Amino acid sequence: MKKARKNRSAFSGKQVISGNHAVSYGVMLARAQVISAYPITPQTQIVEMLSELCASGQLKAKFIKVESEHSAMAACIGASITGARTFTATSSQGLALMHELIHWAANARLPIVLADVNRAMGPGWSIWTDQNDSLSQRDTGWLQFYCESNQEVIDTIIQAFKIAETVYLPVMVVLDAFFLSHTSEPVEIPPVKLVDKYLPSFKPDIKMDIKSSHAFGGLTTPEYNFELKYKMQMAMEESIKVAKKVDRDFKKLFGRGYGVIEPYRCQDAEIILVTSATITSTSREVIDDLRRRNQKIGLLKIRMFRPFPAREVVAVLKNTGKVAVIDRNISYGAGGIFCQEIKSAFGNQTNRPVIFNFITGLGGRDVTPQTIMEIVNYTKKNKYPKEPIIWIGLKK
Repeated sequence: MKKARKNRSAFSGKQVISGNHAVSYGVMLARAQVISAYPITPQTQIVEMLSELCASGQLKAKFIKVESEHSAMAACIGASITGARTFTATSSQGLALMHELIHWAANARLPIVLADVNRAMGPGWSIWTDQNDSLSQRDTGWLQFYCESNQEVIDTIIQAFKIAETVYLPVMVVLDAFFLSHTSEPVEIPPVKLVDKYLPSFKPDIKMDIKSSHAFGGLTTPEYNFELKYKMQMAMEESIKVAKKVDRDFKKLFGRGYGVIEPYRCQDAEIILVTSATITSTSREVIDDLRRRNQKIGLLKIRMFRPFPAREVVAVLKNTGKVAVIDRNISYGAGGIFCQEIKSAFGNQTNRPVIFNFITGLGGRDVTPQTIMEIVNYTKKNKYPKEPIIWIGLKK
């Protein structure tokens, strides 16, 4: 029994686990070396389990307990600069408190992985899901991946470390509060030996080391600062190719792949729904039902949001008549954030569909098959959207 408790492979195989614990197991399998954390609902279970794994010896990592999320990211930055594989998790107001250092981590080109359990920003005070917390960080230089299932969560955590350590940019892995974080599903936990083969130890060329002097985070004059931002953008653009390769390599070893986007029944679709996260699963069921009734409806799941895979999205959507973007978020005064990105992607395209922007599910309100059908019916009925934002599910 004692031997099993000290063995990372003790958890391998199929288990029924929550999304939060899928994150924890992914971090353990990735052999994170430093974990800095401050608890906040609904992500607390992630760092609780990681603290237990560290205490039991199953994960040989330094677990740093801090007094705030700002300090958690500060500790991750310090650890990552020394070349340690580093992880933290947060939600909502906690992510907002990290904001200053979220910028710092990206501009310092540190491959930190962060799990954000999407939770609505208050007030009104809420512990339920929408995407505004993570999407408010979209311009900071972090890559962002949105997960549909607990299986995708654990797999994406492992992939995230490999992507981050290839392009030297931090990665945020995002999952829905409660729909994934506290819901248990069957998850295939990858074998330790295969993960070790897939994800080698992190050995950066430049790190803080008493044997080799470097300066980190110092004053940068206008003579050089502009070029640093240019290099970040080049790394962002390169990360789409890297993410595709990392996912292909993962599929070869583990039999599962996700891509940066996932088209579903789109080839002949007259209407394509665009979704992310758990709304995708509900939409897929509705589309299957509609297809059985000979209705040509397709689905495009956006998994990678930053950098936005504009070329890939346009390639799928350009030949359909109408696109219904379902946003569980809002940029106040503008509209749904995924919809803005898609409209921007089509900015210089001559062949473009009519794009409808639907907002639903804010603050954790259920997005049911009936909700999706209402969106489909509105899109079918109207040649063009009657208003810039179509709110679905409001109480009358």
